[in-house]
Parts: sequence; structure tokens; C-alpha cells
Amino acid sequence: MKNSIKNSIVFILTLEARLVLWRHRPTVIAVTGNIGKTTTKDAIYAALSVSLYARKSEKSYNSEFGVPLAILGCRSGWNNPLRWVEAMARGVLAVVSPHYPKYLIVEVGADRPGDIRRIAGWLRPHVVVMTQVPALPVHVEFFDSPEALIHEKCALVEALRPGGIVVANGDDSRMLSLCKERASNVVTYGFDGVNDLQGSHEDIEYAHYAPIGIRFRANRHGASVPVFLREVLGRPVAYASLAAIAVGELYGIDLASASNALSLWHTPPGRMKIISGVRGSTIIDDTYNASPEAVLSALDTLKKIEAKRRIVIVGDMLELGMLSAEAHANVGKRVAGCADMLITVGFRARKIAESALDAGMRDMQIQQYEHSEAERAGREIEKELSEGDVVLIKGSQSMRMERTVLEIMAEPQRAEELLVRQDEEWLAI
Repeated sequence: MKNSIKNSIVFILTLEARLVLWRHRPTVIAVTGNIGKTTTKDAIYAALSVSLYARKSEKSYNSEFGVPLAILGCRSGWNNPLRWVEAMARGVLAVVSPHYPKYLIVEVGADRPGDIRRIAGWLRPHVVVMTQVPALPVHVEFFDSPEALIHEKCALVEALRPGGIVVANGDDSRMLSLCKERASNVVTYGFDGVNDLQGSHEDIEYAHYAPIGIRFRANRHGASVPVFLREVLGRPVAYASLAAIAVGELYGIDLASASNALSLWHTPPGRMKIISGVRGSTIIDDTYNASPEAVLSALDTLKKIEAKRRIVIVGDMLELGMLSAEAHANVGKRVAGCADMLITVGFRARKIAESALDAGMRDMQIQQYEHSEAERAGREIEKELSEGDVVLIKGSQSMRMERTVLEIMAEPQRAEELLVRQDEEWLAI
């Protein structure tokens, strides 16, 4: 019964979304990949919306439900039937409305085989933005292999409209090669090698000895502009910004204008966000989700930060299937090279602790908690934090590591503003 109701809602929302695209004919910019999809989508919106009439997917609406909701400008009904009825009614209004954004920026994800192909067949984007897809991608659990997931991502490229453009991370040579096999017009961005839009001079900015953001330069055709991103760290958000600048150029937004727009952009919560911690400590909140490559990237960033102590609190990485043990072990090795203290949450993350021990960390530097003890981990480490400590917190979505952040943040009253999953429906879980 539940499945039939779900399928009916998906059918109606998809039909309405297709009618909206047919009637209003917006330019569709679709973002896929494996790392940084939501951040990239938000960065593109920040760059375009200063001068163009644009709409983006809310939050991480990227599924068979999420993409139609993004097109219709509606929110998820969760488990409330009346909210779904309201969403479908709003969908009808979106079809008949005389006003609709000229540019539509949507995120498209895949949990299972066929997820993207079903959407791509009717979405028919004008531009596909392909973020990185690492060797050990997240959401691979229901695919036969990482390669099967990669080919699912490429379905969006195959669905490009005639004359469509792919904006691809040129530092990911494997995905770039696959994109070029499927599209004749590919624009690249990145920091390594030769990219159409080249990032350089990446560095961390400090104020009063605490990190406050990152700065880098965007270079193209001999022009170069500085880009400053506040309250956020890490290479993934820099990649997202380069992708946004590249897309902006396609629609007449110059480097300087895009850079200015990004300097005002408030990046989404839970993605390497800098949050003030108790007693002068600093939190790097990366709790939205966790793939192996993203965790390793976050640890590399942590290693570069000037700090009295570097503390890593990490929960299980899920949806990795047979790759899980290897991925957790790799994280443990990296932690041993950059952290003064390791706290794990969950039984899979115990492999991180074991690997860190093997790589040279001492027993006294490691604490371990059970799957449901994210809050407890925060409460107990809170007593030990002091000025100059930097705490990186990360884990897969269902580990709810934002609860750890809540226990050690300096302004818990701002949780709804600063943390992920603060909706009423999430807080009830």
C-alpha cells in the first residue's frame, strides 16, 4: 500500500514538473557527481542569481521526489499526506503561473541503479556540471561496482540537449575522459594540470589565530581574480566555486562579478563550516554526510590548520558495501598523521581506531563510542576543550553527528541556523 501511494505521488509530481518544463522552458543546469553536489549547486545559484532570474533545489532535493519538488518550488511532505496534497496543488499553480525562473539549477543523485536514468530521460538539461567521483564513492552499496555508479552518473551527460555543455572537474581525469566520450562541448575547472578555469594560490585565512575561511585565485584567458569564501574550509568548496564561475561565464557573468557574489555567499551547513566552539575552540562542522574521499580531504585540510590541538570526531561511513572495511582503515591511517586526538562513533568506525593505532597513535589518544552515542561523545569532550583547539566532526547522515556539534558549540541557541537536519521531522527521529 505504501509503495503504491509513493509511486502515485512520484508520478503526479513528475508529470507536473514535466509540464512546467514544457510550458516555461527554463535553462536547466543539472549538477551530479559524488562529492560536493549540494555545495556546487548552491555556489552556481549564488553566482547566477545576482543578475539572472534563477531557482535552485532546496537543501539536497536530488531524488525521484526531490527533483520534481525543486522544479515545482515545493517542499517535501515527509509522512504527512496533507502536505503532499498541498505540494501537488502547488505544482498545478506552477504549471499555470505566468512567471517562472529563466534558469533552473537542480541537483541529481543516485542511490540505486536507474535513479539518474529515469530522471535524465525527461529532465534533458542544457548544462551538466560533473563534480568529482572518487575511486571509493559513497552510495555504492546497491551497485555492482564503483564503475556501475560512475556510468549511472554519466546518464545525465548522455541526456544533454543538442548543443548542451558539460562543466567538469578537470582534476578528475577518469570522469573527464568519460564526459568527453559522451559530449562534444566540455569546459573544465580545477587546480591541477591544464583546465579552462584554473584555481591557484589556495590558502587559509586567519583572524585572532583562528581560521575564518579560504582564499584562492580564479584564472582564465589571462585574467585573474581573488576569491574569498568566509566561514568555510576545504578544497571541495573551492571546486564548487570554480564550477560556479565557469557556469556564470557561460551566461555572461564575468570573473569579477562571480567572485564578488561568492564572497557574499553563505555556504550550506554541515559542509566544512567553521563554527565557534566552547572556550575559544573552533569546530569544523562537516556532518552533512561522509564519503571516504571527503573524509580524507577534510583530514588533509585539518592538517594544514594552525592549532594547539587537532581533534577528530568521526562516525561510521555508510552505504559502502564491501568497500567499508578498507575505507575506514584508510581514514584511520590518515588520522594518525594529522590529529592529536581521535574519537569514533559507531561499530564501523572502530576500524578507524584500530588503523590509527596501527599507524602510531596511542591508546590514550583514542576514545570510542557506540552508534547512538553522538551526543555523549560531545558532552564528554566538551569538558576538555580550550582556546586553540580545532575539532573536525564528520560522519554519514544517519549517524547524526550534528548532535555532537550541538554539545560543544559556543552558541547552541543558533543550532537551527547553523546545523544540518534541524527540521521538525529530523529532530523527531
